[in-house]
Amino acid sequence: MHNTLRNRRGFTLIEIMVVIAILALLAALVGPRIIGRSDDAKVADAKVQIKNLETALKLYKLDSGTYPSTEQGLMALVAAPTVGTIPKNYRSEGYLESKQVPKDPWGNDFVYLSPGEHGDYDLYSFGADGVKGGEGKNADIESWNLQ
Repeated sequence: MHNTLRNRRGFTLIEIMVVIAILALLAALVGPRIIGRSDDAKVADAKVQIKNLETALKLYKLDSGTYPSTEQGLMALVAAPTVGTIPKNYRSEGYLESKQVPKDPWGNDFVYLSPGEHGDYDLYSFGADGVKGGEGKNADIESWNLQ
């Protein structure tokens, strides 16, 4: 009977401390790797958003014959332009399902130029720092240079 009562006891303080130490060690090893990956995820998200915007721009061109001008900007994908060349066959529902132009993963507007220096248009994000240039997570993400 004495052994039965002894087996029903909870964990000892030492056992709990060992488990906490193991969890702390795992958090110290895995935590930085997970946190560092959020920057990679934002870069990947920006690339996907640029590709989606490129698809919408191509649909716009199919309907209107030209890409929106820099003055019209990406807003031409959401609402019919009122300046510049007005497209004759503009889709009444626009070209983006969300009915709004997305911001990049860092909360900044995408930069759109048409005609562009690298093609019919240039579409890019300035990255995490929000300014032109940079390296790593601060590097610009450019439609003509997606990998």
